Amino acid sequence: MNMKTYVLYNNKSNNGKGGGAARRVGDIWKHKDLVFVDVFSIDDYREFFSSLEPDDEICVCGGDGTFNHFANDAADAGFDNSHKVYFYPTGTGNDFFNDLGKTAEDGPVEANKYIVNLPRVIVNGQNRLFINGIGYGIDGYCCEEGDRQRSKDIGKEINYTSIAIKGLLLHYKPTNAEITVDGVTHKFEKVWLAPTMNGRFYGGGMMATPDQDRLNAERTVTTMVMYGKGKIGTLAAFPTIFKGEHVKKTKIVKTFVGKKVTVKFDRPVALQIDGETVLNVTEYTVETP
Repeated sequence: MNMKTYVLYNNKSNNGKGGGAARRVGDIWKHKDLVFVDVFSIDDYREFFSSLEPDDEICVCGGDGTFNHFANDAADAGFDNSHKVYFYPTGTGNDFFNDLGKTAEDGPVEANKYIVNLPRVIVNGQNRLFINGIGYGIDGYCCEEGDRQRSKDIGKEINYTSIAIKGLLLHYKPTNAEITVDGVTHKFEKVWLAPTMNGRFYGGGMMATPDQDRLNAERTVTTMVMYGKGKIGTLAAFPTIFKGEHVKKTKIVKTFVGKKVTVKFDRPVALQIDGETVLNVTEYTVETP
């Protein structure tokens, strides 16, 4: 039988434009036999994988959240990575592709090595693998506020940078935090950000952890904490995170590298996992393979 490439697309990505964007794969791979499948039409991934012929391929099209769901669904279904898996970005932030130094114009990338040995987050009863990072603090607030705005105006383009600035100035209050990395606990006051990262980028272009390598041999993650300053001082430092230069501000930014991380806040706030919001979180734990 002829080899087929199953293009798994997410119509909901990029504010409802993801399905159309996925069709670009057909312009790039004119020589391949493409079968387009809506990810929401797959009820049983174990059955889907078992239906594939040995040479068939998969191309996941969507944002970071779509790629996260595929990685989790594949792991839950016992996917053995025997089929080639590609990823093509059709989302809004596309931090995974940004971390690879690529854009949509580069076409799909083979992604098998990026969906194995992923770190896992345990939060509010959930136990999930993640691709890019866990956002906790004002980054979680931004996702919560973005969801609220989108629910009022479906299809609205969400400006997370604007939400962050308004949050820093008006709405978000920092917390106290305990961050335990490989058994060593560190305490901080006035914490604004406390993400744990598998890659360098999250939040649509913020380089939270510029030294983090998602394929590092030890499979460690990096936790970054921004703390201590008031609203104006934090707002002044915030833009430097887009180039990763915030880590030079060692009086207000610390980073920790390890294999098991627990972050506890002294009040519940929102958290995001690869861009998807979890509400009312007081702590999360990340464990690596």
